[in-house]
Amino acid sequence: MNNTSYMYKALRSVLTILIAGFVLVPAAHAQSDITITLDEAIQIALVENIALDNVRLDREDAKSQIKEGWSELYPKVDVNSSYTRNIKSANPFAGSDAGGLFETLGFMNWLSFNEQARTDNDPSSNPISVAEYFQRLQQGYQNAGIVQSGSDNPFNVPNVYNNGIAITQKLFDGRTIFGAYGASKWLKPYSDLAVSREEQQLINNVKKAWFGILLLTEQESVLRMSVERSKRTLDEVSRQVAQGVAPKFQRLSAEVQVANQETQQLQAATNRSNAIDGLKILLAIPAGTGLKIRGDLAGSVDGSMISLNADDAMVVALDKRPDLAQAYIGIELENIQLRVAKVEFLPTIDAFANFNYLGNVPDSRNVVSTSASDPFSFSQSSRGYFDTAYWDRSTNVGFRLKWNLFNGFASRQHVQQRKIAIQKAENNTELLKLSIRMEVEQAIRNVRTAADRMLSQEKNVERAELNFEYAEARLKEGVATPLEVREASNQLDQSRLGHLQAVHDYLVAQSAYETSIGSSAN
Repeated sequence: MNNTSYMYKALRSVLTILIAGFVLVPAAHAQSDITITLDEAIQIALVENIALDNVRLDREDAKSQIKEGWSELYPKVDVNSSYTRNIKSANPFAGSDAGGLFETLGFMNWLSFNEQARTDNDPSSNPISVAEYFQRLQQGYQNAGIVQSGSDNPFNVPNVYNNGIAITQKLFDGRTIFGAYGASKWLKPYSDLAVSREEQQLINNVKKAWFGILLLTEQESVLRMSVERSKRTLDEVSRQVAQGVAPKFQRLSAEVQVANQETQQLQAATNRSNAIDGLKILLAIPAGTGLKIRGDLAGSVDGSMISLNADDAMVVALDKRPDLAQAYIGIELENIQLRVAKVEFLPTIDAFANFNYLGNVPDSRNVVSTSASDPFSFSQSSRGYFDTAYWDRSTNVGFRLKWNLFNGFASRQHVQQRKIAIQKAENNTELLKLSIRMEVEQAIRNVRTAADRMLSQEKNVERAELNFEYAEARLKEGVATPLEVREASNQLDQSRLGHLQAVHDYLVAQSAYETSIGSSAN
């Protein structure tokens, strides 16, 4: 395991302890909210985000695939063991003249006995009839207490064991060699780049969610101030109505205005809570855990990015974008697949060694022996189950060559398909470069446009605040109507909301720019 993995595991443990502390402490201190900054949110997301964790698991899977590819070059050792019980075996000589061979063996023994009796110098040795021969054999078996069992198949062995070890070593297989080498060289950097790009996009998503929450928070604050102004206007109108200098419908209109703005403020608070829930998903924070964020939109603004031009940014993007580097590696992987396809025309060579331990064990392991002095005198003994007469070993080694000479031009088509895949990978890389160029240019335009809007709205807010102050003062003096004050208040709200939206859009565009050039600084 590399140092990066250790770092992520250690950081994960620390964050888990901290989050658990925030969750458990409320039981004793009645405080259930976690308050974090943007930098802290990004660090938590880089450790706890589930989607990023899946990409890291893909990297671990790639490492496993590399090891699997190299494993094809190691020897394969297989152990096999089997037991067969032959209930009834067919006679291999059934249906042929050889089936009577075993019936004539007894007669051949009788002839051999008589021939020996004729040539023997012992006058008491005389030839005997075949009937007497078999009778004396049977009597000899009975005297020895031997019971003969007949079988339809004299070759039948009831218990058959086969135990062995097979070792195979690849000596040459181009597909394995090129595949394992290519995987070990390119799969790891490919998966590392996937993690890097996912981290950049995650940082961008966290920032967008964060700035969205700040926008909703400050919009809620603007609406709260608007409600307070409208209530002041309502109080002033109510005073004038009580004095009889203003009609009652102006008070009713002011009351409607306050109710509408309170509804908008409530909806803004709901939208903010929903946005916080979305941020919790990115940070993998439990839904029941309260979350507060520390920061404001204006304090997050950095105008240093505005001066960059598209050409300079594109140079940075071509150097730092992980997905573009992935695309180049993808071309290399396709070239490796092409080499693998070409080696289908070459043979594969294996070396093998087999070691077997075989057993053929009969149910009856009795052995009948004949006396050397009397052919009709027998004795019987029993062998053990693992007697060497029933068990034997075999060993064989060799080489195996496999070479396909014709497969219907399938290998040629495989090569053609890999060439097409290479061309597609190159086309996709060029398309990605064009997309990056467009993404960078759009991000720069959005940053500049949002910056111009931000400066314009900032001045407009100052004018709207001054206009409302004049309108409110004139209402108190009785020279302005509540409608004029309400219009000035609405203009102030729109100016402030427009300025907040411009700041938000600038921050989001700035984050998108950083992501487009492959440098999502946190």
